[in-house]
Amino acid sequence: MKYVLESVESQFEMFQILNEDGKIVNKDDMPDLSDEDLKELMRRMVYTRILDQRSIALNRQGRLGFYAPTAGQEASQLGSQFALEQDDFILPGYRDVPQLIWQGLPLYQAFLFSRGHYHGNQMPENVRALSPQIIIGAQYVQAAGVALGMKKRGKKTVAITYTGDGGTSQGDFYEGINFAGAYQAPAIFIVQNNRFAISVPVEKQTNAKTLAQKAVAAGIEGIQVDGMDILAVYAVTKDARNRAVNGEGPTLIETMTYRYGPHTMAGDDPTRYRTDDQDSEWEKKDPLVRFRKFLEGKKLWSEEEENKVIEEAKDDIKKAIKETDAYPKQKVTDLMENMFEELPSNLQEQMEEYKEKESK
Repeated sequence: MKYVLESVESQFEMFQILNEDGKIVNKDDMPDLSDEDLKELMRRMVYTRILDQRSIALNRQGRLGFYAPTAGQEASQLGSQFALEQDDFILPGYRDVPQLIWQGLPLYQAFLFSRGHYHGNQMPENVRALSPQIIIGAQYVQAAGVALGMKKRGKKTVAITYTGDGGTSQGDFYEGINFAGAYQAPAIFIVQNNRFAISVPVEKQTNAKTLAQKAVAAGIEGIQVDGMDILAVYAVTKDARNRAVNGEGPTLIETMTYRYGPHTMAGDDPTRYRTDDQDSEWEKKDPLVRFRKFLEGKKLWSEEEENKVIEEAKDDIKKAIKETDAYPKQKVTDLMENMFEELPSNLQEQMEEYKEKESK
């Protein structure tokens, strides 16, 4: 049995296309992307890094509510989203707002979501997604159901969902991948292994050498990928999507990544459970630095272009937060009306009471 386990684990080697120096180490699997596509990937990562920095600042100013920093995970998040089609369905975790934004969610609504406003959870008609799931792992079960619905309707689309390494310790994780595997549902399950589930290192989450190997028990495809390499993440997600829409079932993708900031801005202090050496090691693998070197080597990127994106992001964020501030404040009566089509009798009296208060 030990031999069987070791033979299984040895098959899950990390897939990579670009190394830390921005050099191609896997020419055979280089994705078919145009120069404009490559530049767009870089533009999105730079924009998202600025969005993260500004969101942290806005949170500290009291102008945003809940916020989970994303710096370090841009390649994992945006490389996978870039492989999707507009009709695909995203079931994000709470750190996965960038994917929703690049799928079409307006910035001001992303800020409203952070503030707990119900309009931040109302996806535009062209954005097929649920609002970010706060319950760890619950989106995996939902994704399996959405994917099965797509299959039953004969749709050539996929449901993609995200969780962190800690999510793989939840029962919902196993139920979701097992259900999708049993029905060969077109789902893509991404585990963003950023090494720490809040403060618990992945080595204390599981005895498995990889999280990708957990796919074996569910009888589905599994792969571990360098989550700091946006080309590798794009390539494996694109392949998983193609196989899913062709009836070949779901895929579990483990992206090896790192969050540079705290788990969330709600009081987490990463210096209590991470060392300076760990931070320094992963900073050398920064997805933006790596991809920038690659593009500069191809004469596709410059400091001038990057500064232009930075200014564009800052301008967009300034306008969006202004729109967020101007949006009608959420009222108690809104919550009641959104919860019930017909108010129970015991709430009728409260509704009238709050209407009177809100009219003053």
